[in-house]
Amino acid sequence: MKLWVLRHGEAEPHGTRPDSERELTASGRAEVLRSAALLISEPLTAIYASPFKRAQQTAELVREALGFKPDIRTVDWLTPDSRPQAVAEQLVSVDYALLVSHNPLVGNLLGYLQHGHVQDPERVSTAGLAELEGDLPLAGAMKLNSIKHP
Repeated sequence: MKLWVLRHGEAEPHGTRPDSERELTASGRAEVLRSAALLISEPLTAIYASPFKRAQQTAELVREALGFKPDIRTVDWLTPDSRPQAVAEQLVSVDYALLVSHNPLVGNLLGYLQHGHVQDPERVSTAGLAELEGDLPLAGAMKLNSIKHP
């Protein structure tokens, strides 16, 4: 199993509209395209994304950049305050997937999958892309291969 976890690109400031409706900025779209380029030769079989607008925009930019044909799978378990344990439970039958989400979930999920807890979350900037590998998405059972920031 291989997972790529992508934090959405830079978004409009808080307070401009409801958090779930905040959109990517022009800079955020450029960040996402730089991260998408890192996935060009990877064997993705699915893209899962938070229903929040900025995550949907991020996922769609990646999908278009890669020429990825399947639809984006919008899931409510990738929102900012989702629990890493709940996300891991959803990934049992996944093989090569990209998850598009938000902090604090992204940092907590990476910490949980590699260390088995969320006390040591990874720092991930906007459009940061992490690559994890392991047999199963269990607490402490995956190896973090890299985190790349645009």
